[in-house]
Amino acid sequence: MLTRHCGVLLSAAMTCVALRVAPGHAQDATTKPPEQQDAERIADLVLANHILADQGVVDGFGHISVRSAKNPGHYFISRSRAPALVSADDIMEFDLDDQPIDARGRAPYLERFIHSEVYKARPDVQSIIHSHSPAVIPFGASDVPLRPISHMAGFLVRQVPVFEIREGAGDETDLLIRNKALGAALARKLGNATVVLMRGHGDTVVGQSIKTAVFHAVYTELDARLEAEALRMGGKITFLNEMEAARIGEQMDKLVDRPWELWKIQALSHAQQK
Repeated sequence: MLTRHCGVLLSAAMTCVALRVAPGHAQDATTKPPEQQDAERIADLVLANHILADQGVVDGFGHISVRSAKNPGHYFISRSRAPALVSADDIMEFDLDDQPIDARGRAPYLERFIHSEVYKARPDVQSIIHSHSPAVIPFGASDVPLRPISHMAGFLVRQVPVFEIREGAGDETDLLIRNKALGAALARKLGNATVVLMRGHGDTVVGQSIKTAVFHAVYTELDARLEAEALRMGGKITFLNEMEAARIGEQMDKLVDRPWELWKIQALSHAQQK
């Protein structure tokens, strides 16, 4: 079954690459017809699911979405499925009221409200990832802040905000973002940041493209691991200051194609081996 999914994934990837390099298509994304932009976003969305799984950011749970270029009040996301198994047939379109445009009997993710409410609050955001990224969990559940310690995590800029679901929903939730009110509360806590931790529940990460959001998610996980290691060493930790982080983050966001190309090849190769 996974081999078939890999075939679909590879076909989507090759189609996407062809569109970008074929004569007559070497135009900036903003000049392409919205329908073509959405087709490319969906192809990248399938790839992103596999990359995030291959990089250990998601496992059987977690999800990534992308805003529609044709209709910015809509977004694309897989049906409820493990990210490593997502194919183009699984991608659904939703409006910002979280209503599917054409469900065709497919079950949606329960926590899709994360995506709609962040898109409403942040017009700049084009892609959103929610994961149970393991290394960030301790930082969301303790009073130790997650801060940018690594050059690769300059996008964090400063201490990462933590969403405490008890503040708006009491002490008896299952920590899931089950409705629009909780999604809106999470979006408020995210504010203008790139990452918001969710106590006991992972994080939500945003980007101005699918590739940028994936970059942010992967390196948030890595930064959390590095900070935890530095804390175990003891002594004073020198974090990036805000100016360093801002400059680094701006520069690295321009270079996301480099790791994306590598991660794509790795994900496809590992899928074929299975």
